[in-house]
Amino acid sequence: MKTERSGVSVKANVSEASVKDDSPAEAKTSYLKVLLRIAVVSIATLLASTAFAADSATHKVVHGVAIYLGVIPAEMILGHPKPHIEAEMHGGVPAGKHQYHVLVSLFDAASGKRIGGAKVSARVYEINRAGTQKKLEPMLIVDTITYGNYFNMPATNNPYRIQVRIELPGVADVIETEFDYQHARA
Repeated sequence: MKTERSGVSVKANVSEASVKDDSPAEAKTSYLKVLLRIAVVSIATLLASTAFAADSATHKVVHGVAIYLGVIPAEMILGHPKPHIEAEMHGGVPAGKHQYHVLVSLFDAASGKRIGGAKVSARVYEINRAGTQKKLEPMLIVDTITYGNYFNMPATNNPYRIQVRIELPGVADVIETEFDYQHARA
């Protein structure tokens, strides 16, 4: 299996022998665990390796803060066992289809150092439609702070707009920016 996004490529091999020994439910859980690990490592690698990259569909620099956006299907997190932190973050993975985990990472654009302690929220909506605003909760991924929450984002021909609002500790000005996001087409 190969996952590729924004030029970052990660490969994962799942041996047939390990899948054959598991029940279908265990095999699915193992597969989802591998997918989640790939997603987390891919996002962390992308964020770390492009800290000084130019603005893109998933990266912007606003008032000296490099803001990175990630959007992954919530199904990738369902494979974690209940006591696992990812399975329970943000109150647990919401039931139903079309649930996505929206992630935002913040870095000082000048030094490349990760920014923690921020208050981050996002409004996610299909362009020209009503949307949902939620606090993006801080979470620890690969020993670094990232902010995230789940949003209902059904497949559509229209892109989604993700408005991000950031309050940094000790800074009076609020940072606001937006990203357009389109689901990958099959």
